[in-house]
Amino acid sequence: MNLNELSPAQGSRKSRKRLGRGVGSGTGKTAGRGTKGYGSRSGARVKPGYEGGQMPIQRRLPKRGFTNIFKKNTTVINIRDLVRFENGSLVDAAALVRAGLAKGKRKDIKLLGQGEISYPLNVKIRYVSRSAREKIEAAGGKVEVL
Repeated sequence: MNLNELSPAQGSRKSRKRLGRGVGSGTGKTAGRGTKGYGSRSGARVKPGYEGGQMPIQRRLPKRGFTNIFKKNTTVINIRDLVRFENGSLVDAAALVRAGLAKGKRKDIKLLGQGEISYPLNVKIRYVSRSAREKIEAAGGKVEVL
């Protein structure tokens, strides 16, 4: 047996229906579209979500809640997460993104005071809680709010 001798199994392939080729073909004249109406026109298609005149599911289901378009996207980082940084190093938004603690797309980063730190760090962030500021300064570091 060679590749050129291969053929599909008998009855597995069917020729396409040729529409509008005379009355004797069985699909002539209106070409199986029926007479008049939306479906008989060219370009007619069922739109997504259309359920044949029945009230669509997106209108039947109740709507709840809303999206606050003024929501601030803030990444929260705690003192315990800053152990990745070396003694005396600068901790700013770019350093936090490099360390994998924040994503670059987020606009604001807030430092909270959960955890402990024993060595000084130089922190330059937009938002810092009072407890985080006290812990960093108690360890000998500096906090600058941008």
